Amino acid sequence: MAQPGTSEVTVPLPPGTDIVAVVGQQDALLRVIEEETGASVAVRGDALVVRGSPAQVDSAVRLLRQLIATARSGQMVAPSDMRRTLRRSQGLAAAGEVTLGGETLVVTASGKQVVPRTSGQRAYVEAMKHHDLTFAVGPAGTGKTYLAVAMATVALRARSVQRIVLTRPAIEAGEKLGFLPGDIAAKVDPYLRPLYDALYEMVGPERFGRLSERGVIEVAPLAFMRGRTLNDAFIILDEAQNTTREQMKMFLTRLGFGSKAVVTGDITQIDLPRDRASGMVEAREIFRGLEGIAFVELTEGDVVRHELVQTIVRAYERFEASRGEGPSGASPS
Repeated sequence: MAQPGTSEVTVPLPPGTDIVAVVGQQDALLRVIEEETGASVAVRGDALVVRGSPAQVDSAVRLLRQLIATARSGQMVAPSDMRRTLRRSQGLAAAGEVTLGGETLVVTASGKQVVPRTSGQRAYVEAMKHHDLTFAVGPAGTGKTYLAVAMATVALRARSVQRIVLTRPAIEAGEKLGFLPGDIAAKVDPYLRPLYDALYEMVGPERFGRLSERGVIEVAPLAFMRGRTLNDAFIILDEAQNTTREQMKMFLTRLGFGSKAVVTGDITQIDLPRDRASGMVEAREIFRGLEGIAFVELTEGDVVRHELVQTIVRAYERFEASRGEGPSGASPS
């Protein structure tokens, strides 16, 4: 029985509900709810009993009902997602509105469901669906590349494209591959590794190997795009903040019939020489407002990596602002 001044609510679990998907492994999701709301939550048979102040109970019950709905749709929620959602409900989170569940874009080779987790990520996915050219600008951990690869995988499976092409500047300041040891594969592999990692997760290493051999998936440095026209392809340019104007123009003019292109980058981490303007920064000025081209701005509120990544991004922004610096330590001109 609830003590005076406290409230108690019983939340029944519908028949067939996977209780582990609701409470988490070793009740991890319940522990997060308790830590963030101050309410106590206990499993009692086929129900969850919530105790605390009326406000605490109301917040916890709303989250539990979202968890139940998400579990019944076959999705799992990570404790970190639950924590961000609770902080948003308390008005403590950054601009990104974190949601539980949502549309599953693709299921990875390991069975993981890829779902846009924030309002910014949902806007990004919608932009990619409805535009042939999408620019995504945002800090590390916001899912720029990961979601683009997911959408490319969806398009390939739906046969709306015949191949996936992923590219990035092979080396930050000019692709001077001749100065690196080894053959061409050894030279560029370290710079393309993040793209391989994302594809391995989506389709699995073995299937990736087969698709690469058939030319269905291609991962190559940006310099290799010159002189080509890419038809019926989903093309992703990653780390685009490190392209020059000439490189960006060269890439964008590769777009052929039946193709989509996604350009991703973090303009706070530009590694070009100070006398070279970023092609991505210029593209925002040149193309903004043009029909058929979408620009999505992701923020630290859309970071869905380890929670410390969001904290780190904000800390750097405060530090640079306090010193009057622009992105990546550059003093404003």
